[in-house]
Amino acid sequence: MKKIVVGGQIEKAKIEELLQKYGKGNYEISVKTDIDAAMDLKSGAADYYFGACNTGGGGALAMAIAMLGGDKTATLGMPGKTSSEEEIKQSVADGKVAFGFTSQDMDYIISTIMAELEAKEE
Repeated sequence: MKKIVVGGQIEKAKIEELLQKYGKGNYEISVKTDIDAAMDLKSGAADYYFGACNTGGGGALAMAIAMLGGDKTATLGMPGKTSSEEEIKQSVADGKVAFGFTSQDMDYIISTIMAELEAKEE
C-alpha cells in the first residue's frame, strides 16, 4: 500500500479528508509536521507528500524542496493561478512526488492528482 504524508501549514485535516475520499482506501495517510513529512518522503517511508499554505509553494513545500530538490516538487495552485488538469497530470508523469497548493484549490487539485495516481497504478 502506498503511503501519503500531509505536511504544509494549513488545512491538514481537510487535506487528509480529501485524500481519504479520493484515495478510496488504497493509501495509508498520515498527517505530520512539514519537516517530518518531508523526511519521511526523503527516507522512503512515504511515497507522496501533499501540503497547503496561503501561497501554494512557501509553507506548503519549503521543507520538501529543501530535502528533495525542486525537480521532485510541484506548486499546483497559488493565488491567481491554478494548474490545469493537463499540467497536474504532467507533474505526476514527470515523477513529482510532493505537491503544494492553496486551500481554495485543494479539492480540484487533490481529486485530479489522486485520479492520476490511480491510473498510474493500474
